[in-house]
Amino acid sequence: MHALPQPAPSRAGLALAGKRALVTGGGSGIGLACARALSGAGAEVTVLGRREGPLRTAVAAGAARDAIIADIAGALPTLPACDILLHAAGAAESAPFLESDDALWQRMLSVNLLGAAAAMRAVLPGMLAAGEGRIVAIASTAALKGYAYVTAYAAAKHGLLGLVRALAQEVAGKGVTVNAICPGFAETPMTEESIARITAKTGRGEAEARAALARHNPQGRLVRPEEVAAAALFLCLPEAAAVNGAAIPVAGGEV
Repeated sequence: MHALPQPAPSRAGLALAGKRALVTGGGSGIGLACARALSGAGAEVTVLGRREGPLRTAVAAGAARDAIIADIAGALPTLPACDILLHAAGAAESAPFLESDDALWQRMLSVNLLGAAAAMRAVLPGMLAAGEGRIVAIASTAALKGYAYVTAYAAAKHGLLGLVRALAQEVAGKGVTVNAICPGFAETPMTEESIARITAKTGRGEAEARAALARHNPQGRLVRPEEVAAAALFLCLPEAAAVNGAAIPVAGGEV
């Protein structure tokens, strides 16, 4: 007996079928994991980022249907209408406070705070007109506590969380929710860059530097991007309509 070919699974029964999602920083790390999760739930995903190669790879792998090449810290092009904005673009630089010059501060604020505000400002009118929408910002445990040698980054992430909480109050009752996910150190290219900086400045080996970051997590490990994406996906579901202005740590109990 020969098995009959099975039809391709329908997306109609998926939780986010028919929803349009825009993921900034969607070419790698947490952004890519979020794009995969949203696409897997049925959303039509567009990824946005600076590097064309990773974005095209994400599209080719089925994590997204389209890509926009743009720098979130610069002038954004006209963004497509969307039901979901997942803002995962970010960058971290470390230096002692007295060695953090104006240029470093401007880079951290532009990428981690002002870029988020620009993206939210671009898509929010459409969400309000539709009477529904989800905005999820990937912040950091550095939005909830201080870390030495990353004052500019921590200040920008604290600002991002303030933006989320304030905007959530403005849109409450209008069908739109605004929330933040606050991951600890995760298995991402940005963490790899941090490890490289630690080894370069201290002479410690890569394994030792990685272990030093993992010790911030009471579970003794780095967070997986898929764990962050699972929390972000929940916030985009209809069942999360009452969650607004939240800051959800995904950090193994660090905060």
